[in-house]
Amino acid sequence: MVDITHKSFTLRKAIATATVKTSSAETISAIENRTVPKGDIFEFSRASALFAVKKTSDVIPDCHPLPVEFTSVTFKIEDLSVIISVEVHTIYKTGVEVEAMHGASVAALVMYDMLKPIDKHVEIQNIRLLEKQGGKSESNKFINSDVKAAVIVCSDSAFRGHKEDTSGKAICAGLEKYQITDVNYQIIEDDFNTIQSTLINCKEDNFDLVIFTGGTGLSARDVTPEAVAPLIDREIPGIMETARNYGQQRIKTAMLSRGVAGFSGKTLVLTLPGSKKAVEESMEALFPQVLHVFQLNDNQIH
Repeated sequence: MVDITHKSFTLRKAIATATVKTSSAETISAIENRTVPKGDIFEFSRASALFAVKKTSDVIPDCHPLPVEFTSVTFKIEDLSVIISVEVHTIYKTGVEVEAMHGASVAALVMYDMLKPIDKHVEIQNIRLLEKQGGKSESNKFINSDVKAAVIVCSDSAFRGHKEDTSGKAICAGLEKYQITDVNYQIIEDDFNTIQSTLINCKEDNFDLVIFTGGTGLSARDVTPEAVAPLIDREIPGIMETARNYGQQRIKTAMLSRGVAGFSGKTLVLTLPGSKKAVEESMEALFPQVLHVFQLNDNQIH
């Protein structure tokens, strides 16, 4: 199965439909009057759809087992056809499109099986996804290629050339995934005054987004949060709470990261850890949703 361990839990919804077409008004009459010999096709189909939704991962090899938190099965008669609609909700890392379609298709098969003794020309038609919400398609609406960004690596050893930076380059690569290519990349010392003056310069140069990497740990030289925090006018606690929570689901020591985030003037500032793996996880946790702050600011201006 596809690896989804890097994904975050979000609300996912899907609606799928299937059409069962009969060949006569007599068949439709039997359905409406509950006189089909095998029983009430609505109740049997509804129960079967519920089972199918829950068992999707058992019969579709690449589907992940997931918590089904809501399923609705409804029916509508149009002319000689019965339209089956299955809606599924979950809060998980992957969507429920296949679950909804599987439920609709099994409900249609049950109807076919129950109707064939009285109608030899029943057809199943148009099993399709009608609507989906959540996941990547929803996140893409936050992407903003006009964001001017700076990536600041706080590392004594990288600044002196004793080791190669990997975390800052990982952030740049992550930003590029979200169409942010106007990025100023620089490496500075783990120094309180240098960090502050770098942020002030970025503000004066009208950067929209400044991401620091490094200096959020517990060593004596880890002073990035102390340097940045006094320059933040509006803290956004939920940003780093989200990053830490995402990290702790993978490694418990993520709780020791002391990063802060918020607006310094009109510049959004993030302070991420100094390891490549940690910043990659932070980027997965925060982007592109964090870019929504720029849409909110635009709305306030206009």
